[in-house]
Amino acid sequence: MDKKYNLEEMKKKALQQFKTGMPLFGKGGAFAPLLQDFLQEALEAEMEAHLTQEERSKGNKRNGRGSKKVKTSVGTFEIHPPEDRHSSFKPYILPKRETVLADTLQDKIIGLYGRGMSSRDISKHLEEIYDTKISHNTLMAITDRIIPAVKKWQARPLKSFYPIMYLDAMYQKIQANGTATTKAVYNILAINKDGYNEILGVYIKESEGANFWLEVLTNLQNRGLKDVLIVCTDNLTGFGKAIQAVFPKAQLQTCVVHQIRNSLKYIGSKDKKDFMTDLKKVYKAPTKEMAKQELTVLEQKWGEKYPIVIRSWYDNWSKLSTYFEYTEPIRRLIYTTNMIEGYHRQLRKVTKNKGVFPNDDALLKLIYLATKNIEKKWTVSARDWCLAVQQLSIKFGDRMILDLDLK
Repeated sequence: MDKKYNLEEMKKKALQQFKTGMPLFGKGGAFAPLLQDFLQEALEAEMEAHLTQEERSKGNKRNGRGSKKVKTSVGTFEIHPPEDRHSSFKPYILPKRETVLADTLQDKIIGLYGRGMSSRDISKHLEEIYDTKISHNTLMAITDRIIPAVKKWQARPLKSFYPIMYLDAMYQKIQANGTATTKAVYNILAINKDGYNEILGVYIKESEGANFWLEVLTNLQNRGLKDVLIVCTDNLTGFGKAIQAVFPKAQLQTCVVHQIRNSLKYIGSKDKKDFMTDLKKVYKAPTKEMAKQELTVLEQKWGEKYPIVIRSWYDNWSKLSTYFEYTEPIRRLIYTTNMIEGYHRQLRKVTKNKGVFPNDDALLKLIYLATKNIEKKWTVSARDWCLAVQQLSIKFGDRMILDLDLK
């Protein structure tokens, strides 16, 4: 499409309007011409949705473009709606003979979709607000316009260093060969050197496993991540080997909360309260040595009755006890994967209304939009991060990269 605006002039105008508090998309706004681009692209997407395989089998196909002037709250401009050979194309976003359009419709559609609204609810909402009917296929075609942005986001370069990284998976149902299949969504969340959360990657696979995590970690490395100090995970078999194969200097911390939950599954209901009282003395001990002593006491009291549970704590002790090397500011951050589980809870709020996703891309674009909304709330660094930085700098030396201007 032929651009009718100068990007440099738009930048200058946008900056001036931003400083004065003027709306950038309103009448006379610097970004108003972008509406013309969106409308043209949306009509193209509607035509693609219209020309189904059945339509094409009947000999229907594109047949040039028309021309019409559209009145909007940001002015009047000319667009060129695509036409088809059978003249059966009936656009919803701008019906034939319709010359008035509510502006910022794309942002509304994508914004509502990113908050977890169903296609039916979005269509109903837009009809109530704008008196504009939009079909399911059109809504999906419009939201699919962000897929290139999703792919670019997935492949974006990463910083070379993160102090703390969390790895975990959540599960969603996706259509595959006509049936609903449960797939794992692998998510990587990190705390950067300034103490702020960042999502480094999102990956989809049929099941969670150490082999695929090795692929994920290799992907992070290929995108620029060279070093991480502490990696926090659940207790997946082989997880530690996968991490150390890619980041051999990283310390491993298995989620203590996961270990506790798994332990309680095998404790009789009448013993759970007493067992937890004794177990707290282990994982809340002030030092690793005292924790090991309390673990010995726990074994003496409960080992005969629940040998599998006690053995699990001993077998995983090296990865469960890493956090004892640190004081409270860092312990709080690494002894559990609650940080990434909180991210998962926020994602589930927007995916729960979708049921079964038609394909991987449908799930990815919703996660991408939801993540962008979640990231807007991550405006505060981790609690007591300034103290955590001091400890990490002392322990890891030059590996704890800091931008300090000492001039």
